[in-house]
Amino acid sequence: MDLATLIGILGAFGIVVAAMVLGGSVLVFVNVPSILIVLVGTLMVVLMKFNLAQCLGAFKVALKAFMFKMDKMEDLIPSVVEMADVARKGGLLALEGQKVDNEFLKEGIKMLVDGHDGEVVKDVLTKDMRQTTERHAWGAKVFTAMGDVAPAMGMIGTLVGLVQMLSAMDDPKSIGPAMAVALLTTLYGAILANMFAIPIADKLNLRRDEEGKLKSMVIDALMAIQAGQNPRVVESMLKTYLAPAQRASKGKGKGKGKGKDKGKGKEKKKK
Repeated sequence: MDLATLIGILGAFGIVVAAMVLGGSVLVFVNVPSILIVLVGTLMVVLMKFNLAQCLGAFKVALKAFMFKMDKMEDLIPSVVEMADVARKGGLLALEGQKVDNEFLKEGIKMLVDGHDGEVVKDVLTKDMRQTTERHAWGAKVFTAMGDVAPAMGMIGTLVGLVQMLSAMDDPKSIGPAMAVALLTTLYGAILANMFAIPIADKLNLRRDEEGKLKSMVIDALMAIQAGQNPRVVESMLKTYLAPAQRASKGKGKGKGKGKDKGKGKEKKKK
């Protein structure tokens, strides 16, 4: 569960609802015609832009904005380095009994153990990575389109309400409901776009970049293992995917160990 997305969306809607409650009755902000114009109208226009499969797939992909579990690169690197050491000492067949939690890495190891050429493994996994990033990209496009259409549908609803209001100026009772449609459609359009659709699209783009980066690192790791690279070289290569601060923190840990060894050496000299 991604707490940032959950806290953000609950917090945003919570603040708006709290403002409505403090200002009076929440029921004043509920208008069925406005909801139909904005929500259903937006969905219909988005369907015109994309096909049905892409729209339904976008909502499936959107779940990754809330429920998304991805291995951290800094946690995966030690496992890969260990596998590189095992493969260098016992050959690629020695990796067959290795426990691998990451599905993408597991598939690559399986192909290496089966004796596939390195280029074949790289091509297959690269295509898999592209398909994944493309699904995220299409999902983000659908929600971006929803964010663009929702305010426009709100404006259309506002114009509908204004026309109804102006055409019934001789009936004071009908002015209120027509004005409510005019104002609430704009509100609903702004909420749907800025508090739901656009943030989800941005989060899906972020997920696409994160997953693409992780899979790219795994592919480089598999190619290094297949080539029989020294585990230290593999580790140095993979650490380039980490932020400088993360690399420094790893180095500090090793530095502390070296400091202890120096201290022990001095003690031995004193003795």
